[in-house]
Amino acid sequence: MKTVLLAIPLLLPLAAGASTLYKCTDDSGVVLYTNQKTGGKHCTILSQQSPPPAANNGTKTRASATPTPQDFPRVSNGEQKARDGDRRAILNKELANELQGVEKARKALLDAGSQPAEKLQPLNDSVALHERNVEALKKELGNLR
Repeated sequence: MKTVLLAIPLLLPLAAGASTLYKCTDDSGVVLYTNQKTGGKHCTILSQQSPPPAANNGTKTRASATPTPQDFPRVSNGEQKARDGDRRAILNKELANELQGVEKARKALLDAGSQPAEKLQPLNDSVALHERNVEALKKELGNLR
């Protein structure tokens, strides 16, 4: 029985590619897990998978075949550019605030001087947080069109 249990993990990758997984037991009680139904053994179906989808040969397919309704609201190019400009302005303002936050956190860290490490850790964390925010905002600004 231990041999059969140890063999199960070895058979699972084979079963993943197969469409059906069988549990077969012979007359002496030996259990075999397989993707092929064998004669002379009592077999039951454990799982059945549908075949994988056909490859699309490099062509892109849409995630949804549902067409966009005719009355679906559309945004004009001018309105989209205005929205993009607003987004850029908001991100720039956030970046300026984070840059100020980095400077304040660094100043607080310098003012703390040679205090014990446990008192400096929150200040170091604050500096690191503001620096990560600055990098994220710069990346987001770089992704804008």
